[in-house]
Amino acid sequence: MVKLSKRMTKAIEKVEKGKAYSLKEGLEILLKVDRAKFDETVELHFRLNIDPKNSEQIVRGTAVLPNGTGKKIKIAVFCKGDQALKAKEIGVDHVGAEDLIEKVSKGFLDFDCVVATPDIMRDLSKLGKVLGPRGLMPSPKSGTVTTDIEKAVNELRAGKIEFKSDKQAGVHVGIGKCSFSADKILENIKYLIDAIENVKPQAVKGDLIKNASLSTTMGPGVRVSI
Repeated sequence: MVKLSKRMTKAIEKVEKGKAYSLKEGLEILLKVDRAKFDETVELHFRLNIDPKNSEQIVRGTAVLPNGTGKKIKIAVFCKGDQALKAKEIGVDHVGAEDLIEKVSKGFLDFDCVVATPDIMRDLSKLGKVLGPRGLMPSPKSGTVTTDIEKAVNELRAGKIEFKSDKQAGVHVGIGKCSFSADKILENIKYLIDAIENVKPQAVKGDLIKNASLSTTMGPGVRVSI
């Protein structure tokens, strides 16, 4: 059995077991408990009304959080020629084609997001087993396979996030930092919920979101009512 720290035990005591708080109440509880010494991420966890084994019910999409995530992200762009020059001009962290693909195949993964141009996707497919499990493989649906590199990079820097339901019908997303004001976090949550509802599979009847909870990186989970 895992032994909880005094800080975590004290934090859990502030959460009423079995109660579903309003988003505002749940967030207020999380932001008031004693936290770790770093700026923790506020996370939102959903349980969806889907069959995760049915490929037609997979929930996937993107959302541009109006207040960003608070995380400084490193971006890798796979492209050639003029596109590579443009990516370097706008200060992308890692830019390359076959050279960068080779580097990643050998274990280099010092980036949080990947953007690629369509012409390099055939070569980039070699990294499917490396990038796929980490949720880093670019795709046209998420806007990360594009000829407009500058737009894709700017959206990621502005707070664009990607979400996808997992094998347990869950979606887990970081939506800000504990240093954010409650109003900014709540605004981010609203945008995320709207984005998830907008990609509801046609085969799903009734509400898409079954239940939800808020947590922080090192804090307790608080069930909330959507």
